[in-house]
Amino acid sequence: MAHLALPSPTSRPASSYSGFILPSSSSSSNSDGGDSDNDEPLPFPEALSRRDFLAPDFDPAAYLSALHTGPTARHQTLEDLRSELRDRSAAISAELLELVNSNYTSFLSLGDELKGGEDRVEDVRVALLGFKRAVEDVQGRVRERRVEVGVLNEELGGVKGAIEIGRQMLELDDRVTGLETHLAVRSLGQDEDEDGDDGWDDDFDDDDDDKEEENDVGFVGSSPSKLAALAREYVRVDHLANSLGRELPFVRKMDERLIRCRNTIILDLNTALKEAKKAGSSAQGRVLKFLAIYRTLDAHAEAVRVLRER
Repeated sequence: MAHLALPSPTSRPASSYSGFILPSSSSSSNSDGGDSDNDEPLPFPEALSRRDFLAPDFDPAAYLSALHTGPTARHQTLEDLRSELRDRSAAISAELLELVNSNYTSFLSLGDELKGGEDRVEDVRVALLGFKRAVEDVQGRVRERRVEVGVLNEELGGVKGAIEIGRQMLELDDRVTGLETHLAVRSLGQDEDEDGDDGWDDDFDDDDDDKEEENDVGFVGSSPSKLAALAREYVRVDHLANSLGRELPFVRKMDERLIRCRNTIILDLNTALKEAKKAGSSAQGRVLKFLAIYRTLDAHAEAVRVLRER
């Protein structure tokens, strides 16, 4: 029987291990090195440059858009970018605070340490003084004009007053002349309507007076309505003279004419009252009207004197 014997290691053919050659250390290291390059982390982006923020045409929206698009895109998430901007803002705030604290004393003493500019200040001061003088000059002219206007207003008021006084003087003269004219007509016994009567009798349109005067044919003296019109016109003229002032030379001259008019009216009134009193009871109403005219002329004593006469 044949025996199977295990081959000895020395008796193994060399070619039996030719397909199982292990890689050498150099090849193993190259293979491992290639895998490690694929697993390395991405490079961390550089810090944002301060000069980017100082650009005169800096646009925040365009700047943030350029960080994620275009050739200068950063491999960074929005959260990381937000965090970096917060850190940058906090750092700037701290830097600003430190800068203010370090220069606080200098800032407070800045006004005392300013030097130069005296010529500019002097120019401004001179300009202000010139402006002040110009304003004072204008104010002075305004005050002068105000005084002038005040004087002119006073003169104007005086002229208006003089015109009004002149108008009243002319009215007084016209009224006195008209009263004298009517008294002269009455004294001559003429009809006033024929001589251009100016309508004084318009105030005495009472029917009773007209009827009574129609029945006064037997009386020679003036009628009550005519004498009442003359008396009332005299009172109006007397009031006008009082408004002008009795101390005026013109009014004093008018007083002489007014006194003559009043005396003439009272004389005619006395004649008419005596005639009515002689007529007896039939003329009692006429007598009462004459007495009312005495009251208008404030001549009560004269009325009593005439009534007492026999």
